Amino acid sequence: MVSSTSVNRTSLHPGGVQPIHEHTEIEESLHDKANIDYDRVAIVGNPSVAALYEDALVYETGTAITSSGALTAYSGAKTGRSPMDKRIVREPSSEGEIWWGPVNKPMEPEVWRINRERAIDYLNTRNRIYVVDGFAGWDERYRIKVRVVCARAYHALFMRNMLIRPKPEELIHFEPDYVIYNAGTFPANRFTAGMTSSTSVAINFAEKEMVILGTEYAGEMKKGVFTILFYEMPVKHNILTLHSSANEGKDGDVTVFFGLSGTGKTTLSADPNRYLIGDDEHCWSDTGVFNIEGGCYAKCVGLSAEKEPDIFNSIRFGSVLENVVFNPESREVDYDDNTLTENTRACYPIEYISNAKIPCIADSHPQNIILLTCDASAVLPPISKLNNAQTMYHFISGYTSKMAGTEDGVFEPQATFSACFGQPFLALHPMRYASMLSEKITQHNANVWLLNTGWVGASAHKGGRRCPLKYTRAILDAIHSGELAKAEYEVYDTFNLQVPTSVTGVPDQFLNPSKSWSGSTSEFNAQVTKLGGLFIQNFSKYESEATEEVKSAAPVI
Repeated sequence: MVSSTSVNRTSLHPGGVQPIHEHTEIEESLHDKANIDYDRVAIVGNPSVAALYEDALVYETGTAITSSGALTAYSGAKTGRSPMDKRIVREPSSEGEIWWGPVNKPMEPEVWRINRERAIDYLNTRNRIYVVDGFAGWDERYRIKVRVVCARAYHALFMRNMLIRPKPEELIHFEPDYVIYNAGTFPANRFTAGMTSSTSVAINFAEKEMVILGTEYAGEMKKGVFTILFYEMPVKHNILTLHSSANEGKDGDVTVFFGLSGTGKTTLSADPNRYLIGDDEHCWSDTGVFNIEGGCYAKCVGLSAEKEPDIFNSIRFGSVLENVVFNPESREVDYDDNTLTENTRACYPIEYISNAKIPCIADSHPQNIILLTCDASAVLPPISKLNNAQTMYHFISGYTSKMAGTEDGVFEPQATFSACFGQPFLALHPMRYASMLSEKITQHNANVWLLNTGWVGASAHKGGRRCPLKYTRAILDAIHSGELAKAEYEVYDTFNLQVPTSVTGVPDQFLNPSKSWSGSTSEFNAQVTKLGGLFIQNFSKYESEATEEVKSAAPVI
């Protein structure tokens, strides 16, 4: 990015120091649209990485440069997302499209105006604020221009990494489609109508703006952009938005990995034998798959060069480490130390991955679709092949165990169901996305797999262990080589899943949970029945809109 930094310039005159007003387009725009006082606040427009490092180190408590060259920062009290505080403004242009309910709680326009004014007032009290311009979506036909206005250099660097960085000429006369006002250091007024706490994350599709109050967790900005794409792409372009990672083989075969945070999207898509398209957010268009983001946001608890070399080697100058613990003398990070949070994170530009595909677009449709789950009960098989009805059932169900630290207040794995493997970010009803996915799978004859990266042998609460990463990678290799498409299968009872009897590089007993279970048969059966019951209970809210074929894919208890 080029720098359009503008501060309050001064010149000496006989009568004293007088300001000289040479305002940039960014300053004029923020003044006109948000009443930002450019004569009092230094507006730093699209600063360089080095400049953001300098400001973070000088002005923000707790920032440091680690031994690898990455900038480390702390997000304050909130070290995960705050989904209970997310709001969508209820307004005529989008009201009929939005999936209203526990995910998308309505905010009245008057409350929106109060919160927006509160955020602007806070930004106007700062000595300096930062503006970062970028794109969401690598396909130029559909990309959205995003402007981030924030008070912390750490937040600016984070979004500089996560948005697609424009060329210098693209920053000239940059007119954003959406603007994010991040005043997260300042709380919302919890006595304002509709507020449940001092945190508020709100999107207004009519005004094309997002306002953040009361949380400094940088992931709120990233996921806010994601929610915008979950609305814009299907409604405006009939394009399917995916909470997925994606990679491409040497022969152009594309694999898409659906999954919630903590299930392995980032880790598994970073494959040295395949090109990385992206690690978290994608769209499936009429010509193929494209990444939404310009960077990666990887969980780094337990990270090592041996287990995840691509991610480990990406943590260098320009990267941001969130809420990690490091040695104050050597500045070496202890990735095993989760004192601050289980949700330690690394944020880096996607080109830091050596085998990233730039631009991040696949001009072919997925051949393999993998639904990732992290089952803490240890009763789902490590790998199953799904038919179309099962695909729809498990996609709509979106089962996993919510991992510690991913959301505020989650400290141990919890069974959860998240429609489309991305419920917290959906703008429309899950069936709209599910129907679009079904059509695309059928049209392009894709194979679909349910891959469990969770526990084996016993549940997380009973001393089981997570399926070793080397076995999960061996399963993926078998999918990509075509081995699993030709394998022999057996039926796994209750869930009626097709489970391979053998996979190269994986012990046979690992493949069927009934054979790897370390406890009694009665205990195992009880766990299977319990999980099957949870599936049935969760799916009941979608049954009225599901076909008989999809409903028949439910567990049989």
